[in-house]
Amino acid sequence: MPLSKRAAAEFIGTFWLVFGGCGSAVLAAAFPNLGIGFAGVALAFGLTLLTMAFAIGHISGCHINPAVSVGLVVGKRFPAAELPAYVIAQVLGAIAASAVLYVIASGKAGFDLAGGFASNGYGAHSPGGYSLVACLVAEIVLTFFFLIIILGATDRRAPQGFAPIAIGLGLTLIHLVGIPVTNTSVNPARSTGPALFAGGWALEQLWLFWVAPIVGAALAGIIYPLFAGEPETRR
Repeated sequence: MPLSKRAAAEFIGTFWLVFGGCGSAVLAAAFPNLGIGFAGVALAFGLTLLTMAFAIGHISGCHINPAVSVGLVVGKRFPAAELPAYVIAQVLGAIAASAVLYVIASGKAGFDLAGGFASNGYGAHSPGGYSLVACLVAEIVLTFFFLIIILGATDRRAPQGFAPIAIGLGLTLIHLVGIPVTNTSVNPARSTGPALFAGGWALEQLWLFWVAPIVGAALAGIIYPLFAGEPETRR
């Protein structure tokens, strides 16, 4: 499959992840009387990934996350030469989704970007008021285990056909744990799209949501082969 087509799939997949996940947070989480809350948002993120894994997994591998792509490079599951194209497509998909979400959300009277627009944050901008160190550790650990799930579920020795379910449920669990701490990133592209529209503090704190997920993913790429054996070559 040409790299251009795989990058296009990554753009579409990341668009769906950000639009579905962040859209649930912005539009539905606190909807009067019928809001879906943290659990609903967590499930929305998991469902977006699960559905896209089935839709584009056979095309691009459905990374839809720069940290996942980095982790797969480190784990020798993905060629480093193709990493820039994937990351660019993922970030552009996240920005496009955030733009569409902004158009929809701003159509309601009283909409205000001061609410954060589903941006990730630490300190005063953490949903639960967690410190920078707490948020840094949380994002590293959560992304680490996300990549362990991905590397294990997509290993050719694992039961075939079930990887999207395991990975989607894994992302749901990650959000159930992480939303109160950082609003859950584990995905630099997902963090970048909303931050560009929220501006201010969201952009100032964006660095953490690139550094921590990439560190966690890279650690998983190093550690998984140590206990699982030689990785299988697979996109």
